[in-house]
Amino acid sequence: MNIYVAATLFSILIILYGLISEVFTVLFRLIGLPEEKARFQVISLLTGCGFTTRESEMILSSRSRRRLARVTMLFGYVFNLTIVSAFVNIFVAMKVSQLGGWIYSFLVPLGAAILIISLFRFPGLRSRVDRWIEGFAAKLTGDTGYNSILLIDQLGQNSIARVRLKTLPEALGGKTLAETGLKPDWNIIVLTVEHDNAPAEPPTAETVFSAGDRLTVFGDYRQICEAFGAREHFADEAL
Repeated sequence: MNIYVAATLFSILIILYGLISEVFTVLFRLIGLPEEKARFQVISLLTGCGFTTRESEMILSSRSRRRLARVTMLFGYVFNLTIVSAFVNIFVAMKVSQLGGWIYSFLVPLGAAILIISLFRFPGLRSRVDRWIEGFAAKLTGDTGYNSILLIDQLGQNSIARVRLKTLPEALGGKTLAETGLKPDWNIIVLTVEHDNAPAEPPTAETVFSAGDRLTVFGDYRQICEAFGAREHFADEAL
């Protein structure tokens, strides 16, 4: 196999693995797994490397996560077995001239590398991809009528999460942050608010939420789900 063909194949596979990993990471975040832990476990599940930690117990604690973990493992196995082998066979059978010459074969890996760096290093682009995946996942899981929560990290019993207000809960409508009772009643602290794709900024006591806002909040995950009208996926469920 020509070195440029091999580089092109490698770049395509890296892109596919990156996109697939991002999709499943967002899905696990939607059902209550912190981002870094979700990303690590997704890579482990997709590659079948068998590297597990005590954090894997978080996946086993809920039926929805166990189901998603099974899907991830099966998808990774099928992808490795069929898609990768198919790509290899296709590229081995093709001649360099069929790929448009050495210039084209060189630019493809270079462009792929730039795409990967852009996707995983620029927060804005990555955030857009996550929102697209989030919307797609909501349609699959039937969560379109609920506000969505992406778990960022856990600190003790509390969590840092991003809340997307698809619809404004009745309890928050027309009220300032001071009037919502989020802090005294739910023990939830709103860290930042994004209005109409504007840069995130700290809220004030007079801040009023509206549909389409994206909030970064700190508090108990279950309380966050209940306060903002999101479906809670964190509770332990029967086997």
